[in-house]
Amino acid sequence: MKRTEITIAVNGRAYHRTVEPRTTLVDFLRDELRLTGTHAGCEHGVCGACSVLLDGEPVRSCLMFAVQADRRQVTTVEGLAPGAGELSILQDAFWETHAMQCGFCTPGMLIAGQALLNRTLDPTRDDIVEAIGGNLCRCTGYQQIIEAIELAARRLRAANAPAEPARP
Repeated sequence: MKRTEITIAVNGRAYHRTVEPRTTLVDFLRDELRLTGTHAGCEHGVCGACSVLLDGEPVRSCLMFAVQADRRQVTTVEGLAPGAGELSILQDAFWETHAMQCGFCTPGMLIAGQALLNRTLDPTRDDIVEAIGGNLCRCTGYQQIIEAIELAARRLRAANAPAEPARP
């Protein structure tokens, strides 16, 4: 089968690879780049476990071919952390509120939550429910996930609040 050369920026790093045109983005990330945080779940675009940000928008990487991401920016769950061994505010909020049990849905939920927080730091509960509504979770009942996104939004708003003027 003919192979195609692609360049994809994943988590801020450019990768140049030759792939078969039928290689899905989730398989490329997991097998070629060894970024296994993106989970391969239903492989039909239903569960959301394979979600990544493509140019800042959440997509199902099982429904895309790697060649469709050529010359685009991909952020995986690994790319949410500010540095090695660190957690993002959202990841920390998931940990603190016990928003993960088996953990299978967690990468997709984090991607959905991050996409929402990239749009607004003041989401309503309905906004959060809608943002994660396309992701399946069989363990948490979603309550802790909603609480985690609310907590992260509060922390991000506080971090972005203007500093109080110095008193004389």
